[in-house]
Amino acid sequence: MADAGLPNGWEVRHSNSKNLPYFFNASSKESRWEAPEGTDMEKLKLFMAQNTRKPEGKIRAAHLLVKHKDSRRPSSWKEQDITRTKEDAIEILKGHESRIRSGEVSLGDLAQTESDCSSAKKNGDLGPFGKGEMQKEFEEVAFALEPGQVSNVVETASGVHLIQRLE
Repeated sequence: MADAGLPNGWEVRHSNSKNLPYFFNASSKESRWEAPEGTDMEKLKLFMAQNTRKPEGKIRAAHLLVKHKDSRRPSSWKEQDITRTKEDAIEILKGHESRIRSGEVSLGDLAQTESDCSSAKKNGDLGPFGKGEMQKEFEEVAFALEPGQVSNVVETASGVHLIQRLE
């Protein structure tokens, strides 16, 4: 098997329930969504690109969501009662966008701490999805992106997003 860049004892497995890869250590029986410490991320990215197939007609994307008081559910894992305005949410997201575009931080790393979506724990990764599975505004932008490309601010009923197409 090709080198996945993982520390000794770790392997990549696939979750059937989430339809996403995860990391498993056979000796300690530990499993986790995030790559273990000491992973060579460049080797892992290459391994994943060569060893995972996306379902036909589907793409994979990650996002960073900032909710506001008029979002369809103005609460999150981070904040019980979100009171910021849509304008404030857009300004926050634009700040995140400039950090991502400058190369200071990746969307996935920033999503872990700043996204109001529960996908934050998976670096914002939403897994594979097809047309008709996401909100229309989100889907149109996600499908128009090239792999690796990050969108501008996208508004949906959930809040405001930055989207990165992964596959």
